[in-house]
Amino acid sequence: MFSNQRLSRLLTIWLSCAATWSNAGDSAQLESTSLDELPLAQVRCIGSERSRYRSPRQEEESSEKDAHASNGLPPQPNLAAFETTVGPLLERHCQDCHGPYESEGNVRVDTLDPNLLQGSDTDWWSEVFSVVAKGEMPPADASDLADQERQQIIDWLAAELQKASVARRASADHSTFRRLTRYELNYALQDLLGLPWNFTEELPPEAHSEDGFQNSSHHLHLSVSQFETLHRIARSALNHAAVTGDPPPTRYWDISMRSAGAREWSKQDDAMAKLEKKLKDDPEKLTQERERLQASFGKTPRGAFFHDLANDRVASADWNYRRAQYAFSPVNVPFPEPSQESCVAVLPHGMGARLIFELGNQLPTEGTMRVTVGTSRVETEGAGIPSLQLFFGWQASNEGRALIRVSEQDTEVTAGPGETQIIQWDVPLSEIYPRNAVRTTGTMGQTPSPSEYIRIVNSSASPAPAEIHWVQVAAPVHDQWPPPSHRRIFGPGRKADDEAQRAQEVIADFMSLAWRRPITDEEVGRKLDLFRSMRPSCESFEEAVVEVLATVLSSPQFLFVSNRTLESDDVGGDTHHRLNQHALASRLALFLWCSVPDQELLRLAHAGQLADDSVLMTQIQRMLTDAKSGRFAKHFVHQWLDMQLLDFQDFKRHVPGFDPLLKEAMQHEPVELFEALFRNDASVLDFLHSDYAMVNERLARHYGLAGVVGNQFRQVPLGAGVRRGGLLTQAGLIAMNSDYPDSHPLKRAVWLLESVLGDPPPPPPPAVPQIDLADPRIAEMTLKERIEDHRNHAACMSCHVKIDPWGIAFENYDALGRWRDKIAGKPVDASSELFNHERLDGMDGLKRFLLLHRQDQFVRALVSKLVTYALGRPLAFSDQAEVDAITTVVRQRGDGLRSTLEAIVLSELFQCR
Repeated sequence: MFSNQRLSRLLTIWLSCAATWSNAGDSAQLESTSLDELPLAQVRCIGSERSRYRSPRQEEESSEKDAHASNGLPPQPNLAAFETTVGPLLERHCQDCHGPYESEGNVRVDTLDPNLLQGSDTDWWSEVFSVVAKGEMPPADASDLADQERQQIIDWLAAELQKASVARRASADHSTFRRLTRYELNYALQDLLGLPWNFTEELPPEAHSEDGFQNSSHHLHLSVSQFETLHRIARSALNHAAVTGDPPPTRYWDISMRSAGAREWSKQDDAMAKLEKKLKDDPEKLTQERERLQASFGKTPRGAFFHDLANDRVASADWNYRRAQYAFSPVNVPFPEPSQESCVAVLPHGMGARLIFELGNQLPTEGTMRVTVGTSRVETEGAGIPSLQLFFGWQASNEGRALIRVSEQDTEVTAGPGETQIIQWDVPLSEIYPRNAVRTTGTMGQTPSPSEYIRIVNSSASPAPAEIHWVQVAAPVHDQWPPPSHRRIFGPGRKADDEAQRAQEVIADFMSLAWRRPITDEEVGRKLDLFRSMRPSCESFEEAVVEVLATVLSSPQFLFVSNRTLESDDVGGDTHHRLNQHALASRLALFLWCSVPDQELLRLAHAGQLADDSVLMTQIQRMLTDAKSGRFAKHFVHQWLDMQLLDFQDFKRHVPGFDPLLKEAMQHEPVELFEALFRNDASVLDFLHSDYAMVNERLARHYGLAGVVGNQFRQVPLGAGVRRGGLLTQAGLIAMNSDYPDSHPLKRAVWLLESVLGDPPPPPPPAVPQIDLADPRIAEMTLKERIEDHRNHAACMSCHVKIDPWGIAFENYDALGRWRDKIAGKPVDASSELFNHERLDGMDGLKRFLLLHRQDQFVRALVSKLVTYALGRPLAFSDQAEVDAITTVVRQRGDGLRSTLEAIVLSELFQCR
């Protein structure tokens, strides 16, 4: 009998599927329809209903586990079921290949200890469970194991492995003690100081663990040299945040397009004057040449140009570094906002259109440079939307130059002709590297030139030009003094009458935030003693405090993540080392924000309220809604999918004229999909296939999708015949696993198995023979044929037969992830057969197989990856029962990504050491 909850869930799934099937006809027609003919959405529904985690047996196992826990009874091995059912099945179907006479892969099932709770063969039993559950073993051509018999083995192993994992968790003691990663440290400093700067750029990148993550406790140690660097970074960050004395003077540049184009107009005037002087004695020819020259003044140049709307005259926006002849001089008083002028600069799309405004050598080294631009679209009839980026550059000589993008994201130009849209960029000058080395020593007008400039770029994918009406620059700007970062440290209302008392308040407040816990009087007292010893050698109170706070930020209390626990409590016979409230707040903030807890989290931890699941749920929702959750999406997805492979790809070397902004869009696409899923709590199965894509205009063009305009990502529905949707068909992920100029099925297969399915293949044995392309027979083969020939080698077959089919299914996608029907004039053959004789017919067949047979494997693999990232350590066998428990919750609640994150945070695994 089904429980009411089970019946309700079945009805929900059926209604969902019925809505999907409504266009397919009645049930009789559906029953007669082959699975290969069903839409993928229907296949997904069928696969969900087959889930082991949604089965009555799973609910029974959970009930049994709860009963044992409530009675205080330890779990017991089910040896009777092994003796009567499972053992005979293994003997009959497995021992021919894995028994006393033959042991393929050095595996013998006849010698494995069936007592998984006390035995030492749990790793081997885990392997048996994996291959049997996936249908890889026993091979279909070597055994007649019935589906019911296979299910009996799976059910027994699943239950025994879970009990064994629970038993081992009681005695396990996992440490997540580690230092902050480079990116966590950077975000922590940003959040503590309120400055969105890159403080840790000089630190080397972190190593990746075997699981692919950078935050693993096995790798994050600290050397003496690293400690010295971190102390210097801390002091530098505090020096940026804190100020002394009066604000430095601000310089202002006011650049109208009439003044910027004046030298170009003068060139035209000089050319006309020269012509008139030359032909003054030939009036008829002078008239002809004047008309010709005048017509050339109205001809649109290829790049950026100035346009005098009053007389319809145009001139190229030229620039040259020599003699600093294009530099504008600053003044010391601000300019009013400019009014609309009759002269504009027209900026076509593309990096080739140069619109440079040279600012000389008067920009300061520190502080914020504010660039304000008045702009509009040239026309609104076309579908394109201009989009602006800001660059900073300099050219000291023919050999010495730099150009750095300093705007974080594109800004679309939405104002129509005759209107003015104001775009503002605030750029921290201390973050720009490299600066012109001779800007403080060189003389304007000489070479090497000390001058620096800003450059505005129209990054639109469409040929949609923008108009620039005026540009204003101010540096350094301070909207208030002291700035917010200073007030964040020293507070707005503290007086300097008693420096020691004020220092104690500042230090104690900062220490509590930085160290993520309550601070003792003794700890504050030691820092106050340091302040007193430093004060006589410092010019100001603030300078002395900064020196003390630098030691706070270079302390292990800040740099390291610890797993401080409460007193152990007994739950169901198991000893759980539950994290204390502040350690839980730190783990939560590092998981969802890649940073330290904010004041709200610490307040709840101080009050002991984070132990309440309802409070914790409210905080999860708040944190995922906060913009800082974008950090989690960015870093988890990058590490989960091993996207450093894409970072290292140099497409321009392989593809002449490749648009670098297309690669940038490829890098963003998986993150955008991940963010869309957790914003909407959409099913994680959308990673395998979805009926929509997250694209901008560049990616849409790459995919052949029409009607997508602009550089901003958005969700675009996919019509019939569009071979996209999910992660597997994203161009960047396919391209990073290619081998130019062609695809690479092996790389794609290994990536799919490792990153997506959590089932990495074994490493290749030594002395594996390479494919001999010098052999004329092999050179004439297609790539698929070469792989099949390579697989025929005895040393290669056992591994490749389990790897190759997954990668061959990607063959319709070329090295840039574009769909193709032919290779070298021959039709693409993307069909293959898995080890268990299941056939994969290209990408559609791969998605069908995964959605029908491997949903549980994928969801559990994703949960494992998320848990590994959340805990900052590799998972052990003792964690597997909890991972299964989380996966069960996720599957039974509809596989939502936000629900997955909630289930992880509310789990014992997350809240215990």
